Amino acid sequence: MKLLQRLFIVLLVAGSFGATAQLVPTLREDAKMKTFIDALMKQMTLEEKLGQLNLPGSGDIVTGQAGNSDIAKKIEQGKVGGLFNIKSVAKIKEVQKLAVEKSRLKIPLMFGMDVIHGYETVFPIPLGLSCSWDMDLVKRSAQIAAGEASADGINWTFSPMVDIARDARWGRIAEGSGEDPYLGSQIAKAMVAGYQGTDYSKNNTIMACVKHYALYGAAEAGRDYNTTDMSRQRMYNDYFPPYKAAVDAGVGSVMASFNEVDGVPATANKWLMTDVLRKQWGFKGFVVTDYTGITEMVDHGIGDTQTVAARALMAGIDMDMVSESILNRSPQSLKEGKVTMAQIDAACRRILEAKYKLGLFSDPYKYCDENRAKNEIFTDANRKQARLTAAQSFVLLKNQNNILPLKKTGSIAFIGPLADNKVNMPGTWSVAANFSKATSVLTGLKETVGDKVKILYAKGSNLDADSAFEERATMFGKSLGRDKRSAAVILQEALDVASQADMIVAVLGESAEMSGESSSRTNIEIPEIQKDLLKALLKTGKPVVLVLFTGRPLVLKWENENVPAILNVWFGGSEAGYAIADVLFGDVNPSGKLTTTFPQNIGQVPMYYATKNTGRRLDNTKWFEKFRSNYLDVSNDPVYPFGFGLSYTSFKYSDIKLSSTSLKGNQTLTASVTITNTGNYDGKEVVQLYIRDLVGSVTRPVKELKGFQKVALKAGETKTVSFSISPEDLKFYNYDLKYDWEPGEFVIMIGGNSKDVKMGSVTWNK
Repeated sequence: MKLLQRLFIVLLVAGSFGATAQLVPTLREDAKMKTFIDALMKQMTLEEKLGQLNLPGSGDIVTGQAGNSDIAKKIEQGKVGGLFNIKSVAKIKEVQKLAVEKSRLKIPLMFGMDVIHGYETVFPIPLGLSCSWDMDLVKRSAQIAAGEASADGINWTFSPMVDIARDARWGRIAEGSGEDPYLGSQIAKAMVAGYQGTDYSKNNTIMACVKHYALYGAAEAGRDYNTTDMSRQRMYNDYFPPYKAAVDAGVGSVMASFNEVDGVPATANKWLMTDVLRKQWGFKGFVVTDYTGITEMVDHGIGDTQTVAARALMAGIDMDMVSESILNRSPQSLKEGKVTMAQIDAACRRILEAKYKLGLFSDPYKYCDENRAKNEIFTDANRKQARLTAAQSFVLLKNQNNILPLKKTGSIAFIGPLADNKVNMPGTWSVAANFSKATSVLTGLKETVGDKVKILYAKGSNLDADSAFEERATMFGKSLGRDKRSAAVILQEALDVASQADMIVAVLGESAEMSGESSSRTNIEIPEIQKDLLKALLKTGKPVVLVLFTGRPLVLKWENENVPAILNVWFGGSEAGYAIADVLFGDVNPSGKLTTTFPQNIGQVPMYYATKNTGRRLDNTKWFEKFRSNYLDVSNDPVYPFGFGLSYTSFKYSDIKLSSTSLKGNQTLTASVTITNTGNYDGKEVVQLYIRDLVGSVTRPVKELKGFQKVALKAGETKTVSFSISPEDLKFYNYDLKYDWEPGEFVIMIGGNSKDVKMGSVTWNK
């Protein structure tokens, strides 16, 4: 039914026929939306309003039997605002029909899903994707995910996750964009733009949901769901920026985090949800809890179910995922004056506005086109883009004596538990993936090089010696097919295979579910049994390349010292096998750069580049000095710094050229370097700009990323790369949380990573 026709009926039923003069098509869309929703809400009962705030799981819905499910009765009674993680047009259409044909007011449902890094065409895990430093690729990955998800009935995604994470023990570091607030903000904007486009009422865009607001990535001890505690100055400067960037980009919804903030769980934190999000940042969309986030606050210790449900509403929560406590407990809280009708109405209005903006009132079935589902999912074009993107995300960590790229001749032994396992390639949070369509490393290599190379294979070891650990690390259908033979027999088989090859590629690391939600680790090294395999392969004396799978920074000190070449491939998605072959054989020159710092050992974490000096800082020329800020047993240095990544070619940076060394007020500084590709391959380099504020009213980091450019250079080519710097780039939140810049001396740094930079200085006065 057309929008104006439906609105006419609603207004007529509500006794508001006199208002139809306001329906002139030339009126602004927000005025039309307000008129429509005002009229609709006048008809709604308390139970129906609370129903819009209810987001249960998909429950027992089965295609062809949806009308008989328990949740169907709630939908027909107007007690459900949306559902999530239901897949397929047929199922979604059947459920939507219950809402728009059998409920009293025929209000359509929203359908959400964890479309985190692709739908059926899976892109690299977000941490890997961030290492491309390519905002066009990032945005395009979200556009394709939105296109495929919307073709299959989905109109809302619980993505992007923009939590800053500096502790590699935390498994969900895999889902975010790393440790830096500036880069994280750029990626947040690109993802929102990719999902929502310029108009998410179109049928190939979906509403984004930025998460987890806020500070979730700072869980103590790297243990998921754990307490966070930090100063507000750190919140505003280091952890809030990506959330705010998503809000500024127009994100339609926000998800509350599980952790507490200032001693109050985020889901009940009015300062967080109302004062900051709505009043300071101007957010106009709706806020949804995370899975059972409301009832979990009982265990936090701030009240019983009725109390925490009321506190969530009072804080500014609009939609309750799974717990149904707002639906069931709010009528009593309303009677007791613990919540107000105005709070319920405000939350209900925001949900209805989201549905209006998505165009669901004009066409509840706009995302239920079976032709789109057949023709627009896992297409050749989408797979090609995923393959290209994956190759751009890989980070070359070491390449001694230019052992890579491999030559397409001779024989190569591919050995390791992850070499021939396609279901682990998409990585964690790939809920919509069809694992049967993923490509293993072995398959990708064989199809890429054909009969040019003799490819040999052996498993070499299980993922881990502990079968119980392996089971925990291969959940959700991602088994590695544990080999029940003894470790010695499996290893000997691999050595026999290796003896027949000219060189060895060891495919090792984490399984997909060794990182991700509820996958925290206290030991972030490659599992010992795999390391034993690697050591045995090195003892053969043949060249060894390590292809590393991981969803987090790993401790690779020994590997870096002993393995000739290391290519970090993260989890590249459904096309990972092909992309890995592209890079190993040099069809693509790797250009990824790390967005997290890789420590020497677990004792150094949390570890990140934008540290602050203490009053007893260590001299950079030393690694230990008594009564300085250092360790007895290891230097303060990482194995691989933030921004690090090698190429098959090499790049030479000139000294920095500054347009001025003394500026005032709103003048603009131009900082430039020339970069020359001094190697034999065409390549791409991520040129990074860092700034240090030497003296501040509060302590400032030793460097902060403030810009980057990814440039392509042919072998022998030279380019000038320039950055325009204004006082806006110098601003920070001071002790009083005022956002401004302070005059003084600043160090300008440009380089290929956060450690190796060229420097210049400038004085900037107000």
